[in-house]
Amino acid sequence: MSDVLRNRWNDAEAAGLTEPELLRYRSNLLGADLRITNFGGGNTSAKVTEPDPLTGDDVTVLWVKGSGGDLGSMGLDGFATLYQDRFLSLERLYKGLEHEDAMVPLLKHCTFNLNPRAASIDTPLHAFVPKIHIDHLHPDAVIAIAASADGEALTKKVFEGQIAWVPWQRPGFDLGLQVRRAYEANPDIQGVVLGSHGLMTWADTSKSCYEISLEMIQRAAEFLARHEGVAFGGERVPARAAADRRAFATAFMPVLRGKVSRGERKVGQFADGDAVLEFVCSADAKRLSEIGTSCPDHFLRTKIWPMLLDLDGQATVESATAQLDEKIAAFEKRYRAYYQACRLSDSPDMRDPSPVVTLLPGIGMVTFAKDKPMARQSCEFFVNAFHVMKDAERVSRYMGLPDQEAFNIEYWQLEEAKLRRMPPEKSLSRRVALVTGAAGGIGRAITERLLSERACVVLTDIDAKALEAVHGELAEKHGRDFVRQVTMDVTDEASVIAAFDDMRVEYGGVDIVVCCAGLASSADYESTTLELWNRNFDVLARGYFLVSREGVRVMKQQGGGGSMVFIGSKNAMAASPKAAAYCSAKAAEVHLARCLALEVAGDGIRVNVVNPDAVLQGSKIWGGSWRSERAKAYGIAESELEEHYRQRSLLKRSVFPEDIAEAVYWLSTDAASKSTGNILNVDAGSAVAFPR
Repeated sequence: MSDVLRNRWNDAEAAGLTEPELLRYRSNLLGADLRITNFGGGNTSAKVTEPDPLTGDDVTVLWVKGSGGDLGSMGLDGFATLYQDRFLSLERLYKGLEHEDAMVPLLKHCTFNLNPRAASIDTPLHAFVPKIHIDHLHPDAVIAIAASADGEALTKKVFEGQIAWVPWQRPGFDLGLQVRRAYEANPDIQGVVLGSHGLMTWADTSKSCYEISLEMIQRAAEFLARHEGVAFGGERVPARAAADRRAFATAFMPVLRGKVSRGERKVGQFADGDAVLEFVCSADAKRLSEIGTSCPDHFLRTKIWPMLLDLDGQATVESATAQLDEKIAAFEKRYRAYYQACRLSDSPDMRDPSPVVTLLPGIGMVTFAKDKPMARQSCEFFVNAFHVMKDAERVSRYMGLPDQEAFNIEYWQLEEAKLRRMPPEKSLSRRVALVTGAAGGIGRAITERLLSERACVVLTDIDAKALEAVHGELAEKHGRDFVRQVTMDVTDEASVIAAFDDMRVEYGGVDIVVCCAGLASSADYESTTLELWNRNFDVLARGYFLVSREGVRVMKQQGGGGSMVFIGSKNAMAASPKAAAYCSAKAAEVHLARCLALEVAGDGIRVNVVNPDAVLQGSKIWGGSWRSERAKAYGIAESELEEHYRQRSLLKRSVFPEDIAEAVYWLSTDAASKSTGNILNVDAGSAVAFPR
């Protein structure tokens, strides 16, 4: 880290804030820079005088970041609040290291003002030091020192007595007591380095605590920068050109996704930045990856070790794929052995043993996790690990945690309890979808429904401006990790292939493909031009063919099945006057789905059709001449069209985009796992369109 950390504190912004608000302000500033602490990592605190809600007497309240949450984005509700004196009284109940976990439930008895936010395991680190403001952070520059064989000596050298050294120990009550002892031995220190863990700093004001944190991190970074040299033993494999790296990842990620998703589906992330390439292409990559990452905040999301493939400068996707089964089997065997050797009598069951991080020399790094945010964060955490390894090796020798210590963190009952507190996964979690025509009314409704069940969705449409607007709204509502946009012309083979390539490298593959791009036209038969005929078949038949074909190719690469849904029409089943081109193209769609269902059933891929009718509200095809043309065909006014369609249905009800979306959603879930080759009419009842 050669760049100077910018002091973002603004006195004007801070003026008038209460102490808890200043704590939130400081926390957000610290969390905004990943060089200071990683996403979700670190915690901050302040000891605040407040009136007791029962007695009205002034009491000291420990405000400390609660379990979960992220410093960069948290609000006041992200902090646990505890009576400081009640917490300190717990020390007389403490029976030693072997009883650490028994102290955690007692934290609830210290809760101030019935705050529901659970206190984290790091709370003792903040409570026992008699300083008002404390930061506990995980900056790469300091962890590089903390994870060095000479960490204690380097701490003395770098911080010149202003920061003390506390050896590695699992977070908890005893570690808090050790930090207090370090302070009591030298009350002039401004913090401690926690071995293999991170940095703690403290001060009497929120601003000065923030500034001391920045100063100590900057000091460590400048010390490391003075030891520039050949990183990781130099280059072993040259990095390929950016386009070649992306093409490799595009072809490789669905295959890898299928193999690491045998137990449960996963979503991917690809990274090939400078820090990644420097490591994966290096001579020391194999040695250091065997050690793995030491900081618990890293490996809880990445597993201790990555999986490194044996690739040289001429390696192909085929040669990489050929070694996958053996590499994954070796990784899982090692992980199982680690679990069996380290497990305790009360250890949780072993979790998925497949790798999270895969390193590709010359190409980059791929991570697969249960959702896109976690895949991205795992990627970011391992970039942090690269920085730590690099700097530790420059000034000493990088050290990982002993297996037992790592296991005690990974399979800690308290970590298991945190996992169990997480809300259950939604029905489309871990799935990736691609929707065509996503900027239209039906396409947008489908996308919104899939996103509401936590699918990752690639939105495609030929209308770039409308697509941009829809993407922005949905990303804001559902989270940017879950939404991507690609301008795509379904009638253009190269455009379709490029869109699926983007999806492969963005998410690792696809599980759901919804063909919704459409148009409509009306003309009496003799007036139907060849151009009009071809335009209908280009979009509604050729487009559905091209999109579904690419979807099948990706799904087969993964080997995990999938769901395809075609948005047909009542007109696919029943002819309408003056719409021969449209009706014929829609009929072709339905039969294409049947043909495809026959061919891909053996691969676990389901193909179904949803047939809407008269979806006027929000539908783009009704915004042009189609509305006036259909009204003219029925000899009614345009204003009467919706009522006309409602009255001709058996149920006398209008059909909305959300109704179509609900049908698509159901066909995409496991609830429809035994449905393929089917037609689901969503038309409020049309006897002439009953499938026969």
